[in-house]
Amino acid sequence: MSVIIPYEMKKILITNDDGFDSLGLKALVEALKPLGEITVVAPTLEKSACGHSLTLTKPLRFVEIEERFFKLDDGTPTDCIFLALHKLYNSKYKPDIIVSGINKGENMGEDITYSGTASACMEAVLQGVPAIAISQVCKKHCKDIDTLGYELAKESIYKLVKKIFDHDFPLPPRKFLNLNIPPIKPNECRGFKVTRAGNRIYGNDAEVHKNPRGIEYYWIGLPNLEWMNTKGHITDFEAVNQNFVSITPIHLDMTSYNDISSLERWI
Repeated sequence: MSVIIPYEMKKILITNDDGFDSLGLKALVEALKPLGEITVVAPTLEKSACGHSLTLTKPLRFVEIEERFFKLDDGTPTDCIFLALHKLYNSKYKPDIIVSGINKGENMGEDITYSGTASACMEAVLQGVPAIAISQVCKKHCKDIDTLGYELAKESIYKLVKKIFDHDFPLPPRKFLNLNIPPIKPNECRGFKVTRAGNRIYGNDAEVHKNPRGIEYYWIGLPNLEWMNTKGHITDFEAVNQNFVSITPIHLDMTSYNDISSLERWI
């Protein structure tokens, strides 16, 4: 039987991959303030699509913006979690939960492998702390977020973290929850839907340009949000498309268990 700890004693560590001054991060802090003591350690610069990367080639520096709010000078989201747990916590004193986001843009399907938002949660669960990644799906170029805001995302993450604090984290060790919020108003939402990660259709979009000195450079483009039709349990993309908040259990074991026997026969 778990012991219920009062909210004011709960410790919540927050990070993101959009940078310490992003509106999504501020919305996440505002949403979770009633549920415990908030500590923020976030990258100084945007680190979208940096994956589960640690900085090994240069030193990193905590810069305190205000009490319990730090930016990590040119660190990744993984750096933020790794070093926050080393500097601000210890093996006996850890946060009760780590929440990463609110990301500007979806993190669904195989995009999870690129995601700095999700990778912060990968590091969290490797270090033994429950974690949630939350992303706000947006329409073309995410311009709708400027008018839509993060209200549904704030309501959703508050409900989920409160449920976890009132009961228990629903997953075993080394697994985290990945939330994707549809680009709609709260009154249009149909609730939570437990999903599997879908299969995205990927392109290879990169624009070529020349700088004023005539030197060629490339800018990786933003691909269209297209998905394969697959059988089985409802996917994150399908749920969001149907105005549900998608909640996907993610684990770090990437072994393809269904292929072990056939590979043994082949080898």
